[in-house]
Amino acid sequence: MTADVAGAFARTLVDEWARAGVGVAALGPGSRSTPLALALAADERVRLDVFVDERSAAYFALGAAKGSGRPAVVLTTSGTAATLLHPAVVEASYARAPLIACTADRPPELRETGAGQAIDQIKLFGDAVRWFAEVGVPDDAPGAGRYWRSLACRAVAESLGPPGGPVHLNLAFREPLVPTGPAGAEVPGRLCGAPWIVSASRPPPPHPDDVDRLAEAVGASRRGAVLAGWGAGTDAGALERFAAAAGWPVLADAVSGLRSGPNAVSTYDPLLRAPGFADAHRPDLVLRLGAAPTGRAASGWLDPSVPQVLVDPDGAWRDPQRSAAARMAADPTALLEAVTATLTAGDARSEWLDDWLAAEVAARRALDDLLDSWDLPFEGRVARDLVAGLPDGATLVVGPSMPVRDLESFAPPRSGVRFVGNRGASGIDGFSSSVLGVAAAGGGPVVALCGDLTLLHDLGGLLGAARRRLDATLVVLDNDGGGIFSFLPQAGLVDHFELLFGTPHGTDLVTLAASLGIPALRVTGAADVVPAAEAARAEGGVQLVVVPTERADNVDRHDRAWAAVAAALAATNPA
Repeated sequence: MTADVAGAFARTLVDEWARAGVGVAALGPGSRSTPLALALAADERVRLDVFVDERSAAYFALGAAKGSGRPAVVLTTSGTAATLLHPAVVEASYARAPLIACTADRPPELRETGAGQAIDQIKLFGDAVRWFAEVGVPDDAPGAGRYWRSLACRAVAESLGPPGGPVHLNLAFREPLVPTGPAGAEVPGRLCGAPWIVSASRPPPPHPDDVDRLAEAVGASRRGAVLAGWGAGTDAGALERFAAAAGWPVLADAVSGLRSGPNAVSTYDPLLRAPGFADAHRPDLVLRLGAAPTGRAASGWLDPSVPQVLVDPDGAWRDPQRSAAARMAADPTALLEAVTATLTAGDARSEWLDDWLAAEVAARRALDDLLDSWDLPFEGRVARDLVAGLPDGATLVVGPSMPVRDLESFAPPRSGVRFVGNRGASGIDGFSSSVLGVAAAGGGPVVALCGDLTLLHDLGGLLGAARRRLDATLVVLDNDGGGIFSFLPQAGLVDHFELLFGTPHGTDLVTLAASLGIPALRVTGAADVVPAAEAARAEGGVQLVVVPTERADNVDRHDRAWAAVAAALAATNPA
């Protein structure tokens, strides 16, 4: 009887992945992927979740990869199922998240013959992946075991980079797809559970010339600032020490995880909207870490006439405004520490820094006083209160559109909380699945903030969520449509706005959640949102906290918040 070579191949891959630290896998059910699906299900070192929708499975694995920093696996059958991984693969590519995308395939003799579920899967995801391998039909040729193990190790290494990102393994299997004979010969791995090949993955250290140039520029600056976006890739302590030594304010988007320390200006977004403030606070040097800020206020504030140094560990061109004057490919933490060591010891205080910090105090007080005076929920207050109310060690998964912008505008300085979002491509896809993937990765409480359309866009990710043994609380801002469009020029297209952009769905999200077996609560008081989220988190499982808002009112309250900050600045610095 013929040995089960496909099964031996699949078990070898999974063993190597587990040895390398892969702990989460997701799949969409199918026939052609059976050998690898069975191997994943049999290995207790890997958590396996099954999704009806392959797109949801991919985003679940992506969330696990972002949550853990380790590669996660997603597996599909052949044909159009494989194409559904593409959105998550694109997000993983731009977010530099280690995703191993495995697509089962027909063997070569069935391709281009009209066989069902046989499409061209060779390099299906194009340049979005860091590495592609057409693996070939497993056989028991001499040396096959070494090939299998090195293949699995390379997939892990390529996904970790640098730069990190997705890899694609196209896996052809012949029938029979279920074991019909004795198990194939096991291929022994390295002793003591070590991977077959251990690969080092480290960002490049700063070049001494770059350290000298940046230190000289920082030392000569009298009006410098740090602008940090998501993916900044630096240690918060190193940034705080640099800012203290340089005497610079830190303008950190909340999703960067760097909005902390004595020099943090959490209100820079509303400050830069205040008349005259942006022009009066033009820096003479800006150090940019990570992606550009979410909102337009800070990005528009910095045109090419302001010298800007862009630091990225992978040398990426994260400069949508095309305003940077210099780029440095280096480990940001090591670069900051090296430059800090050249600056005068102690905290550097200046009128420039004091002015920023005084504006922060005035703006924060104005915002908090206004937001606290409103009894009905305001989306900006929900973002502020969630960030402030999370316990240390928690993760906040932030949705696209308005939630991530409200975090930038209203979130206070906060350490001890990790922020995760699909900001690589900034799409609405797969949010619920990503949240569950982050929860599957472990590491503390998981709370999410998203809009109603974002939740509805990934209902497939919530199917079966109540049975997944996961703890995640999703706070959903329900304004019955696409709230961000009310802030855009499209809002002036009165005749077509609701149909084409507002897109009201009219769905009762609490009832919908109940139909999926997910506990849900509607909260109508502004002060009740955080207690409701905390109660849901304490109870455990996957739960929804639905917060009704109204789109036109939301725009009006944002305008009133900006006006309150402008008035506070005028009162502090009368002409």
